[in-house]
Amino acid sequence: MAITVFIADDQAMVRQGFGALLGAQPDISVVGDAPDGKIAVDEVMRLRPDVVLMDVRMPNLNGLEAAQQILSASFDKPVRVLMLTTFDIDDYVYEALRVGASGFMLKDAPAEELIRAVRVVADGQALLAPTVTRRLIADVTSRRAPARREPAQLAALTPREREVLELIARGLSNVEIAESLFVAEQTVKTHVGKVLGKLHLRDRAQAVVLAYETGLVTPG
Repeated sequence: MAITVFIADDQAMVRQGFGALLGAQPDISVVGDAPDGKIAVDEVMRLRPDVVLMDVRMPNLNGLEAAQQILSASFDKPVRVLMLTTFDIDDYVYEALRVGASGFMLKDAPAEELIRAVRVVADGQALLAPTVTRRLIADVTSRRAPARREPAQLAALTPREREVLELIARGLSNVEIAESLFVAEQTVKTHVGKVLGKLHLRDRAQAVVLAYETGLVTPG
């Protein structure tokens, strides 16, 4: 079945361009778009797409507020939100990761990256590997004091699982983690699943946020 996508952006050219690009893919179907956050929320609730491309800055309701409303709603299947931004460092994006967005990408990214991002997010993965994401997290967390949640949150993890969580927070993919720990990629996938389950996290994006907030990982 085709991946259904909804595009929310206040620029008509962006909506049309992204829509044409994604709609030309045999496994992707663009089911709608919206020029502001409020319309986006209403339409996503009605259409229930697999992936929402959400601009960070929009009128009436910004992308963060719209993402919060969408991600807090109950759907019969997951609706993933991928944030779009013109800036490589943006506080809104960090907050979006906290509320459960699956990641973000720059609007001027190459076409093949956008297509890949939609497929990755639709598959339930987080888009956290690019270097720009590492810079974003390091920049934002270095400018705000970590919340330092109770360290007992991490007590349920084994030493190996803590190690995997730290590498996730550093921006490593499963393949890179496997190479770093000299284990099979499937073993890494198992560890990642256990980390998310034990910490009651939606995906890798929230795992990154928790790792920084608990102080398990520090910028730099």
